[in-house]
Amino acid sequence: MSVPVAGLPPRLALSAFAGAGRFCVLGSGAARWRGVRAGHRRGLSDLHLQLVPSQGFRDSPSWLPKYRSEPKSYVTSPKLATTLVQILKKERKNPDQLFLECNPGPGILTQALLESKAKVIALESNRTFLPHLESLRKKVNGKLEVVYCDFFKMDPRNFGMVKPPIMISETLFRHLGIEAVPWSEDTPLRVVGIFPAKNEKKILWKLLYDLYSSTSVYSYGRVELNMFITEREYEKLVATPKNPHLYQALSVLWQVACKIKLLHVEPWSSFGVYGQSGRQEKLKNKKPLEQINKQVGQNMCLIQLTPLPNLFTENLTSVNYDVFFHMLKQCFMKRHFKLMDHLQLLSPVNATAILKQIEKHGDMKITDLYPQDFKQLFETIECSKESCRWLFDDCMEEMIM
Repeated sequence: MSVPVAGLPPRLALSAFAGAGRFCVLGSGAARWRGVRAGHRRGLSDLHLQLVPSQGFRDSPSWLPKYRSEPKSYVTSPKLATTLVQILKKERKNPDQLFLECNPGPGILTQALLESKAKVIALESNRTFLPHLESLRKKVNGKLEVVYCDFFKMDPRNFGMVKPPIMISETLFRHLGIEAVPWSEDTPLRVVGIFPAKNEKKILWKLLYDLYSSTSVYSYGRVELNMFITEREYEKLVATPKNPHLYQALSVLWQVACKIKLLHVEPWSSFGVYGQSGRQEKLKNKKPLEQINKQVGQNMCLIQLTPLPNLFTENLTSVNYDVFFHMLKQCFMKRHFKLMDHLQLLSPVNATAILKQIEKHGDMKITDLYPQDFKQLFETIECSKESCRWLFDDCMEEMIM
């Protein structure tokens, strides 16, 4: 079993996901994406999910978790869809590449991707759109697979039995014939979609935990995300000490983990908003569109998040990443403290020696450190020859228990 860091013991990965999963793939039989390179599964050997016999959409036992759908934004302009495909194709030369599209809705972007000779797995969480996507699937000769699934609720951390659109990635990918590739290889597949505006921050944190632990979709390799996000959240992701009011732990973690590239900026008004009924929602007030756009972020940014092949090292791994997360949260909770003060709060190691190794002054503010400086600080403390524990280890253990 391959892991991101040589010499590590096999990680537990998805061992907590012992529940069974049900899923609904529309169409006859399971797709086999032969264009996707095969590899060894990483961290999935202890997971043996059994499919519950398929039931109708209305046959959901009351003890299963209920799913509430919220209005979502969709690409509804053919012109915008064509522009997006041109941008995505420019990023990768392979014409036969595989896209995992999140909430395609009316399928405008789906059709544009198919016309560009790409293969598409459409993960749609609103049942209203499924018949239309299924009819499109029948016309494209095996280039499209439609699944009743919500990508943003993939692999919930606490559950028993699950039902669509909540999904277990291992069950889904096994059915589709998608296998894991080593972390050092190129991206195995590309995800495209729009972050739900109301849950952007929660989803970004959830994806970070999946990424650093190499679980969920990231247990299959360095999966690339091409997602629309509100401009205000994008600014937080790329913030540095030069933007102190936006700079936070979220900024550090994403910049350490991924290459972040801005691909396109589009006004919010270019997207259609649909409710659970599948009908496009109209504005309920007469405020100028510019003012409404300003309230919701004004622009949507298409960003590309590509995990770095050198994210994991000997001292930052998918086993101890949670300590790195906790260190950053501790630092940004006291963002005006000096670096020396933080070192004395974080660990009983020789603070002067640590400062010398990372070539920083103890009087500088913690928020003057750039993302890679935080990673260097963490790794330096981790590899210290002094036998010690992080000062918040006991606190973490109490939280886990």
